[in-house]
Amino acid sequence: MLQHLENLKRRFIELGRSLANSEVIKDKKKYRKLAREHSELEPIIKKFEEYKKTENELKETESLLKGPDREMRILAEEEVKSLVLKLKELKKELKKLLLPKDPNDQRNVIMEIRAGAGGNEAALFVADLFRMYSRYAEKKTWKVEILNSHPSTLGGFKEIVFMLKGKGAFSRMKYESGVHRVQRIPVTETGGRIHTSTVTVAVLPEAEEIDVKIEPKELRIEAFGASGPGGQNVNRNYTAVRITHLPTGMVVSCQDEKSQYRNKEKAMKILRARLYEIARRKQHNNISETRKAQVGSGERSEKIRTYNFPQSRVSDHRINFTTHNLEKIIDGEIDEIIEKLIAFYEAKNFGKETTHI
Repeated sequence: MLQHLENLKRRFIELGRSLANSEVIKDKKKYRKLAREHSELEPIIKKFEEYKKTENELKETESLLKGPDREMRILAEEEVKSLVLKLKELKKELKKLLLPKDPNDQRNVIMEIRAGAGGNEAALFVADLFRMYSRYAEKKTWKVEILNSHPSTLGGFKEIVFMLKGKGAFSRMKYESGVHRVQRIPVTETGGRIHTSTVTVAVLPEAEEIDVKIEPKELRIEAFGASGPGGQNVNRNYTAVRITHLPTGMVVSCQDEKSQYRNKEKAMKILRARLYEIARRKQHNNISETRKAQVGSGERSEKIRTYNFPQSRVSDHRINFTTHNLEKIIDGEIDEIIEKLIAFYEAKNFGKETTHI
């Protein structure tokens, strides 16, 4: 492992030199690729430097054990014990950092929230989840960009598709994929009965053009008039865009922008991300079902979380975690759940992979 880390350090230094090269700076694609690799290696190299520094401290302290001063030897013995424990912990952390990473972790993320069972109440909860993720993005200083939306009559959304732009967005949001269940008394309920509704969340890493090659002849692009709630025409110009990917039959539409060009651009982002996700899933099919679960494939049919408003309770069923701070959760304070999910899946990966390091 230590030899591997030395090789990574040499690569890290080499990347630093390349990123300072004027020719590399001019080539945006190459610069972005090298910068991403440099960024991924940085925490590993920092931890490795700390490991080496601690190792040197241990050697120096061990030399004091042979000295003539008894009090100094006693102090050195205590220091040695402390440094040995620290080295052990650092080695464990390095092994964890060396685990295979999801190559999409540093990408922006496209999220799709759709109303499931529950009609208007489900549509209202789509709006609640969109607000929750938007507030969370604000706390992370990520940018939120709505790509497409279909409002419902009561102020919710039948569907909303949006992008979160920021470093590590996919790494933190990927475990949100699945079925979210809400239990509460709907605003339209006169009898005070609690209803259960569901919403599906899909989380896709943003795909770049180099990731997915789409030929123009594979696309059928149509323009149509955008419409608001209830089908009312709110834009007589044909600015909305519908793109059909002929090889797969996949259809993507976008109508949120006033410009047909911008709607087409956004629709292509969604299409590219969905096609990239299909390719990812095909790749995952070659891996065992256990492994797929560990890396968080996030099947949409899986009920992952329940939001119970009468009890102010949020339960994540994958990690048996429950909190009674529903109001704060809905307001975007979801770091605690996300951290626990990341720790849960990393621990499973760590237990599976450490024997190979």
